[in-house]
Amino acid sequence: MQNAEANRGSVAGEHEASLERDRYSATALAEIACRIVTDLSPASVLDTGCADGALVEKLRELDVDARASGNLSEEPRDRRADLLVSVEARGQAQALDAERLIESLCASADRVLFSPSPAGVGTEAASDVRNPEDWSALFARHNFFRKVDFDASFVAPEACLYERSDASLPEIVRAYDRSWWRLRSLVQQSEADARAAAENLRLRQELLIVRDDLIGHEARLGEALGKIELLEAEVRRYEDAMADAQRLLGSRTGRLLRAWHRLRASLRA
Repeated sequence: MQNAEANRGSVAGEHEASLERDRYSATALAEIACRIVTDLSPASVLDTGCADGALVEKLRELDVDARASGNLSEEPRDRRADLLVSVEARGQAQALDAERLIESLCASADRVLFSPSPAGVGTEAASDVRNPEDWSALFARHNFFRKVDFDASFVAPEACLYERSDASLPEIVRAYDRSWWRLRSLVQQSEADARAAAENLRLRQELLIVRDDLIGHEARLGEALGKIELLEAEVRRYEDAMADAQRLLGSRTGRLLRAWHRLRASLRA
């Protein structure tokens, strides 16, 4: 039984490692490293093991003082990094509970680029999977707060940046509220744009219906005009025949024919 469980755990671990390699290809890691350098300009980076330390190599190629650490508790406190990258830190999640993990992260750097394993991914048990606000609360216990105006989605959809801050509570609330109102305005604008797009689509559909009706009317009108032309041709032929008859009746031959018909009528009487 123990061997079977060990084998299942080994297979699961290999599958998770494969998923991580697929997610963080060499090209993706190069892009992440470039964004870290251009957007955050870190003097030094400590990586907890993203893609088996391959991110460190990409950062070093960009002349960044980067190193990897599989156990933050063994990191010397006099070697604090400017930025710590913790992306689906499976090894750390196995060894530490969430509170101790965040405590170790906050003790190792002043900025943490953090991406927890999403639900159903990684070696964390279902009970260890937390909501984003839960992680933010744990970071806040160590005076680390989410930088709400920084988009860290280039690392992962759930990634965010936490920074150590000595700001007062009112200033922190001000920053969060300012971000909330900006996002609310964007949502309202998006909803207005969506409504306008829906109305535009409705009008286009109505226009197509009117156009189809107009095409149908034009087809029927063309058919009616064709019939009118045929009738007009028939009328012209009738008028021509009447004119020919009138000419014939007014001629000498016509007068003789009328006289002949009168004679025959009198003889029959």
